[in-house]
Order: sequence, then C-alpha cells, then structure tokens
Amino acid sequence: DLDTLPANFLISKLKGKPLIYDSHEYFTEVPELINRKFVKGIWELLEKMMLPHIKYAYTVSNSIAEVYTAKYGTGFKVVRNISANKSEPLHKQTNEKIILYQGALNKGRGLQKAVMAMSFVKGAKLVIAGDGPIRNELSLLIDKLELGKKVQMTGRMSIEELTGLTPTASAGISLEEGPALNYRYALPNKLFDYIQAQIPVIVSNMPEMAALVNRYRIGLVISSHEPAELGKAFNTLLFDIKQREIWKKNLKNAAKELNWENEKKVLQDIFKKFI
Repeated sequence: DLDTLPANFLISKLKGKPLIYDSHEYFTEVPELINRKFVKGIWELLEKMMLPHIKYAYTVSNSIAEVYTAKYGTGFKVVRNISANKSEPLHKQTNEKIILYQGALNKGRGLQKAVMAMSFVKGAKLVIAGDGPIRNELSLLIDKLELGKKVQMTGRMSIEELTGLTPTASAGISLEEGPALNYRYALPNKLFDYIQAQIPVIVSNMPEMAALVNRYRIGLVISSHEPAELGKAFNTLLFDIKQREIWKKNLKNAAKELNWENEKKVLQDIFKKFI
C-alpha cells in the first residue's frame, strides 16, 4: 500500500529495478484519514509524485482501478482478494444459526448496528471473529443491551481456526458504511471467503459488493443500517427456506468461478515479464 511505497520507489530508482505496486486500499480515503486533512494531504502529495511514474500496478476492485487510472494515468489492473477453491463442497452448518462477521473490528464496518439488530432476531447468534480498535466499544454495547447470549466475540483467530469456523455459519455479513470512499469501493476478501464456504451473504449497497451479490444472486443487498431493518434482513437470510435453497444453488456456481485459480492468471501476466 501507499505507506510502504516511498521506500520501494526510492530503491527502484536507485537500483534501476522495476517496481510493481500492489494497492490493497484506496489509501488516501480510508476512514482514519478523512478528518485529518494535513496528514491526508501529505499522503496525497506523495501519491501524486510517485504513481504517474509507476508502470505496473494492480488493486482490488474496478472502482479503485478506475479512480487511480483517471487521476494518474497509470493503468491499474484488478486482482481481487479471492479465496482458493475448496477441494469439495462445504456443508458443515450446525443446528445453531450463526450470522458471521470475520475481519478487523474497525469503525465504519457496521458492527455496532449488527449487534443492535440482534435484538430483533430470535433463534440465532452473531459471531464476530477478529480484533481491532473498537473491540472494547462493541463489548460494552453487548453488555448494555444484554445480548451476551446472542453475540459472541472470538478475538483474533488463526487462519486454520477461521477456515474451520466460516463453513459452520448460516450467513455472512459485510456491512461497511459511512463516507469513506475506501469502503464504498471495497470488495473485501471476507466476501469471497463466504462464497467459497457457500453461505448466503448480506452486504451494504456499495457499488462493488452490491454488483457482485446481484450478479450471482447469492444474498441480500441492504440500503438501511437501521437495527430493525437489519434485523429483518437477518431473519430473511436465516429463515426463508425456499430462498436459501436458491442462494445455495447460486453459491455453488459462484464458488466455481470466483476462486484464486482463475484470478491468479491476472497476477501471473504481470509478473511473467520479470521472471
């Protein structure tokens, strides 16, 4: 990302070596920089100085690639954070209905609203797998709303532990919200993990996520993060048996197409010039 680019850009120039830029974020538009104009301005200046001189670059979504290409003339390729294909279908859901969030516990991820929405859901549990800056805030909210039996926070998990947890869920969520363009244009890797585990999803009405879910018809796109509305969406995703069968069938097809074995070809085309 941009925070490691200056050192590598300098070494590339000093050594006369090619530089390939892998941008996993729309860095200058992350929530942490939105209200820090001076710091954001410094990063924007560095970006403006370096990106027009980089020939080989890729990022995680079409929207971010289009922005960077328009601003700096650098032809960004798109390599999505797609998971490896599973060797066999995963059907490990337990009798317990689990709504799963996996990833960093950062502001703008819709986690507070997801917790509050559990007041409107019966017969299910929200599992929040990950760690981050708002963990204590979420814990206090869970206690305040007396949702300790409905919301479980696992803390940081190893890849092996997470790989075992994901297919036990009945639904996966990616509820980014707020003005940060980095979230608006995001295509999170957790979404592809859910697809490979073949669990229906709920996502925010953000361009990249909504387009993916609507194209493959693998879940719900929500326009409101109000807890009552979100709770209603959770209930639909969990308990609409007929619709779940349709989503499951579509997920099986999506998992065959949206896997790293297919996506890595874009990356190989970039690197084969230098290997």
